[in-house]
Amino acid sequence: RGGGGIWDLAVTDAVRGLTTEVTRSGGDGVGTFRGRVPAGVNDGERIRMAGKGGPGADGGPPGDLYAVVRVDPHPVFGREGKDLTEDVAISWPQAVLGTTIDVATLGGPTVRVRVPAGTPAGRTLRVRGRGVHDAKGNGDLLIRIQVTVPDQVTDEQRSAVEALARAFPAT
Repeated sequence: RGGGGIWDLAVTDAVRGLTTEVTRSGGDGVGTFRGRVPAGVNDGERIRMAGKGGPGADGGPPGDLYAVVRVDPHPVFGREGKDLTEDVAISWPQAVLGTTIDVATLGGPTVRVRVPAGTPAGRTLRVRGRGVHDAKGNGDLLIRIQVTVPDQVTDEQRSAVEALARAFPAT
């Protein structure tokens, strides 16, 4: 009576939700109808479409169609529940002195985020309300700070770093 399939979605569609055409094929032929993916759907979640499955036995009503959601990876954003994650690289001087960075958001304008002085690599900064929006509320955008270290330096830069090393002796 039922049926099923897999719905491959981009992260943006999984976060925002969408209405799309769905085709079901079975012993009774092929049927096309509109299906709704709710905002905030998770990878691996099953979506039930009542009455869209195959015909019932002995002329009974059609069953339900179930689709499993598969969310394709995004090149910039990850997802942890209702929160979106993003790795952002800053330089060592920016981490030491503090800075303001422009951070991408999913499908919206960039946001300015203040990185406090002394921010270590791996620190997570939170941008409230810029994650997944669903019927239960809003998630956040979690910015994971990555500190970059140059693989090549000039003689002048090397001298400056050596002076810093003397000013900040290891403890």
